[in-house]
This record gives sequence, C-alpha cells and structure tokens, in this order.
Amino acid sequence: MAFIRKRGQSYYLVHNVRKKGRVEQLHLANLGRRPRISDEVIQAVASKHPFVEVDWQTLKTKRFEAMVRPLETDSEYVRELLSSAHNLNLDISGLHFPSMEMGMDRALVGDLVSALKLLHTTLDVKLRSRKLPSFNGREGRSPTGQRR
Repeated sequence: MAFIRKRGQSYYLVHNVRKKGRVEQLHLANLGRRPRISDEVIQAVASKHPFVEVDWQTLKTKRFEAMVRPLETDSEYVRELLSSAHNLNLDISGLHFPSMEMGMDRALVGDLVSALKLLHTTLDVKLRSRKLPSFNGREGRSPTGQRR
C-alpha cells in the first residue's frame, strides 16, 4: 500500500517492497512542500510504476491537515508564496498578447489565457470568501506600503 512520507520539507509518495528479505521504499512521486495528488501525479506514477497498486481514492480523501502544519503557522511558506505571487504579477504584467499570438502557437496562447482566467477566478473567490485580516494597518496596501 502506497503512503505519504515527509522527508525534510518535502512530501513523497512511497511504497514498501521486499527485496531479499529486506524492506525497501520505492519512491513513486515527489509531492512537494504541500502534498497534492493531481491527475498528472496519478498518470506519472501509473506509467512509471505500472505494477504498483495504489488506492488513489484513500490517498486523496486522507486528511493532509494532520500531516501538514496549517498555512497560518508556516511563515517560511507564506514568505515564499508572497515572493512567488510578486514574481508572477511582474511576469503577467509583462505579457503582450498581440505579439504572442503572432509568434506562438495559438493553442498555447489560448491555454495561457484559460490559465489566467482560472487564476483570476480562484483569487476572486479567495479574496471574497471572508474578510481579510488587517496587520499593522497595512490592509489594502501594496507590498511597498502605498495605498492602492
């Protein structure tokens, strides 16, 4: 039976196998700092390890909250997330769709637009779902401290 194991700051999907009377762990997938089992992970494991039976439903429904410290107490993760959000914002602001459509595959540009719309919807839901906390009067301010 496959299970999730934490090593360092990353989570891995592993499976125990017996070889010459000893138990060895077969690493099926690296799940990253926040264990998520996506369809891509399932397909990759199934193609790389076709003879390993994995109960995906059990793994997906397992409560990862018990394994992972809540986001609110993981300051390092929040700092990295903030940095990633800032970098993504800069990358997105630098996009010029008319140029991209002329020089790239239209399907790829369409996929990017779809991904950006999904990101927009996700952010909208998260930002409207509950009142955002105010820390040191910085609510509604940009990372540089200026009012938006």
